[in-house]
Amino acid sequence: MNTRPPAVAGQFYSRSAATLKTQMDKWLKACQHGTPVRAIIVPHAGYMFSGNVAAEAYRYLLPEAERIRRVILIGPSHRYYFQGCAIPAADYFQTPLGQVKIDTQLVEKLKEIEDIEVSDQVHALEHCLEVQLPFLQSCLHDFTLLPLLTSNVSPTKVAKLIDTLWQGDDCLLVVSSDLSHFHSYAEAQRIDSQTCKMIDNYEPTLAPEQACGSTGINTLLLLAKQRGYTLTRKTLINSGDTDAGDKERVVGYVSYLVSEPQ
Repeated sequence: MNTRPPAVAGQFYSRSAATLKTQMDKWLKACQHGTPVRAIIVPHAGYMFSGNVAAEAYRYLLPEAERIRRVILIGPSHRYYFQGCAIPAADYFQTPLGQVKIDTQLVEKLKEIEDIEVSDQVHALEHCLEVQLPFLQSCLHDFTLLPLLTSNVSPTKVAKLIDTLWQGDDCLLVVSSDLSHFHSYAEAQRIDSQTCKMIDNYEPTLAPEQACGSTGINTLLLLAKQRGYTLTRKTLINSGDTDAGDKERVVGYVSYLVSEPQ
């Protein structure tokens, strides 16, 4: 059994299962949305900076825990540059809360596709997907995971790749992305506000300078518009709004729900 161990436990979030569970219980108060949630956009910084922003979207999954059995998790590769998307060869991802089962049957099918690279190395130290796992473990019951890291690939190609995968009612798409990086507080507010207006208007042309996970967000926007899904912004802040950050060089964070129309 090939298991990818946690790489950023103790840095981005607690390595203690008890502490992590207490934190999740505090943040994740169940909320009803009205229509099924098909996707979320959530940040991937350390929990002290953006955990509560992510929780503002994740809490809506709690009433839908029985429905969601498959999760497609997309985020940007921070350490490696490559063509296309990377999926792991691992059978499980590990966190302090336990193991998350990889959809190995789907991995076997996808690895034959031109824009897919199978690499445990690319995934080994990447934080953007890992920090989402304790939330998913706390919100859902029994699910499999397809972790996709993007690098040099167009949103159109990624949309074509996941369109058929993200069809059934039992499948959730999670896009992991922070917003602008290392501007002053006021400048970040201006940039991030404009970025969110583009998201609200389904404009799939975000640049990495606006959102580090722009490929995943643009992919989602292409498919959401095509399917008539509704976007609901939950929280928009930056690290300067937190006790852990200053206002000189900040990072922006936003959370969105993507749901079926009412």
